[in-house]
Amino acid sequence: MPTPRTASPAAPATDAALDWRRVARITLTSRALDDLEEDLNRRKASVPREHQVLYQFSARGHDMAQAILGQLLDHPHDAAGAYYRSRPLLLSLGLSIEDAHGSPLGRAGGFSDGRDIGVVCNWPNPNGCVVLPMSGDVGSQFTPAAGWAQAIGYHRDVLKDASWKGALAVALGGDGSVATNGFWSSLTIATTLKLPMLFYIEDNGLGISVSGQMQTPGGNIAKNLASFANLMIRDGDGCDPAQAARLLREGVTHVRSGAGPALVRLTVPRLSSHSGPDNQKGYRTPAEIAADEQRDPLPRLRDFMVPSLMSAKEWDALRAEVTATVEAGVEAARARANPDPDKIKRFVVEEQFEEGDTVAMGGLPDAVLASLPSVTVPSDEGPMVRFADAIRRTLDQELARNPRLVVFGEDVGKKGGVHLVTEGLQKKHGAERVFDTSLSEEGIIGRAAGMGIAGLMPVAEIQFRKYADPAMEQLNNAGTVRWRTANRFCSPMVVRMPGGFGKDVGDPWHSVSNEVMYAHAIGWQVVMPSNAADAVGLLRAAMRSRNPTVFFEHRALLMTSDGSSKWPGDGYVVPIGKAAVLKEGTDLTLVTWGAMVHRCLEAAAQFGDRVEVIDLRSVFPWDKAAVLASVRKTARALIVHEDAMTAGFGAEIAAVLAKECFWELDAPVERVAVEDVPMPYHPELMGVVAPGVDKVAIAIHRSLVS
Repeated sequence: MPTPRTASPAAPATDAALDWRRVARITLTSRALDDLEEDLNRRKASVPREHQVLYQFSARGHDMAQAILGQLLDHPHDAAGAYYRSRPLLLSLGLSIEDAHGSPLGRAGGFSDGRDIGVVCNWPNPNGCVVLPMSGDVGSQFTPAAGWAQAIGYHRDVLKDASWKGALAVALGGDGSVATNGFWSSLTIATTLKLPMLFYIEDNGLGISVSGQMQTPGGNIAKNLASFANLMIRDGDGCDPAQAARLLREGVTHVRSGAGPALVRLTVPRLSSHSGPDNQKGYRTPAEIAADEQRDPLPRLRDFMVPSLMSAKEWDALRAEVTATVEAGVEAARARANPDPDKIKRFVVEEQFEEGDTVAMGGLPDAVLASLPSVTVPSDEGPMVRFADAIRRTLDQELARNPRLVVFGEDVGKKGGVHLVTEGLQKKHGAERVFDTSLSEEGIIGRAAGMGIAGLMPVAEIQFRKYADPAMEQLNNAGTVRWRTANRFCSPMVVRMPGGFGKDVGDPWHSVSNEVMYAHAIGWQVVMPSNAADAVGLLRAAMRSRNPTVFFEHRALLMTSDGSSKWPGDGYVVPIGKAAVLKEGTDLTLVTWGAMVHRCLEAAAQFGDRVEVIDLRSVFPWDKAAVLASVRKTARALIVHEDAMTAGFGAEIAAVLAKECFWELDAPVERVAVEDVPMPYHPELMGVVAPGVDKVAIAIHRSLVS
């Protein structure tokens, strides 16, 4: 018989497997913390600054069902993608009251060491369900949870680790989140791949002030998804203890059985304003607020438990015990020190570690990294290879060496990528390791984030640089995850991203460069190789890094032989952030990267040995030392890049040179870059916009005669 599509409320029944006393304890604890923090917020003017919660969100009304769900997440490889009303879930999983209140206070330690909003939680939880690093973006929790769910199957089926069997990922979200890109992307991923993923939607009918009718037609996402294949749906009342427990257990049991994903929608009241600064009385009537108060799950939980599961006296004793425990936890939280301002720059990237620092979760295990061969001196005996072939061969070798490496994106499997860089890799390594995805950049990067935290090395392809724009939320979140969790998590990945002008054509969509955007994306490494050998070394280094990396593949180099070079060796690695001096010179330093390198070398050749050409190779981090040393020798500098002139990365280099080499410069720092217009389609127009050999040569001459 097929699994029923929906479930109607059944007669109340006690879930004997649940520890209902613990459900009550967690619900009362969460409610007590909300009471305290809301009161502090109301009395902010009279509350000592050190006791104030700077950004307060209440889980009031959402608490009981989350306390139930937390008990069901009992597999050591479970993970939860949660959001700002999910503190009851963390309490149910074992979070201490000190941490639960200390982080909203912004104290040292806790979720983020005072770096992130206190309700934006994370928890490596070595003894149980991992709480994936939350984000402040609505809906951004869904696709990383889908990535974890896919990693469960990979660990179980590909790596043959039986300990992952039966694990699941759960994503929690409100009714507002069902309108987001992340929700629909993760729903597509989970249902098409039949992933072990539970969607738990807490529907309180409001997205701040906007009715759920504006988030999904009819205001009920469960009804609207009734036709979705491979999705079990349950819909009910999150204020009814028995019904909530039954529906959540049915969803969890279905997912653990391997039958595919499930969605459980429970209606809950919002018994507070959206957040501390919000005042719901401005957009809700007194009758609406009163109706929600009548649905409060806490009194209904008491009625459910007293007298059938405990006496009234026992309930009162439990409430008193919780009150005392919360008071003690709050005092401990207030006693914590403030975070240390001198350490605010720690943990942006792994290289900022201090002695004894370790990442709690994410990235390749040390044993896997130690097993991978690495040499930094290229071989002179290899055959000539083209740029695209070098990338394909490197991916092929690392797939063979590293069983945790996966390659995916739109069309990368059977087709081999729109530029054929991954051609043949799926046939050789299998569809579990080289696979196609749905057309969603949010889904590609979001799932990569979850996979990276789960200990895999995802190599994700975005077909063209411009296509990454819908994924910027996930790209930014993945870059900051180490910093904002105070090194509790990292999310390494490699994002292969072709872009730049083509062989004979450009356009505003496929020919975008804009690498400076990723130089601004905190926590990301940005590499832009100009030749096949560097592509090999930089890609291999990125695939072994615990920092996320944008690997920029220039379209002109993919389409021509301009970037061809000798194969540098099977274990060749180029340190990220190390520039290369391609041509030594005496009177001018020319700094460039990517496909511009070849045009700059051609232009520099017209001036004999007067021009020193530096290939930056990595835009972030960039090799300041090499550039400064060269400019101090030549006393002149020219920077050439394909990104737009205004606020392009050349401006950053020029600013550093103006500060650090002011007295050594014999001429103004020059820049040649794309004019501030999009890349055009017609070759003649593109030739005017993109820096060419003649334009670079003119700039060299102008600087030399200054």
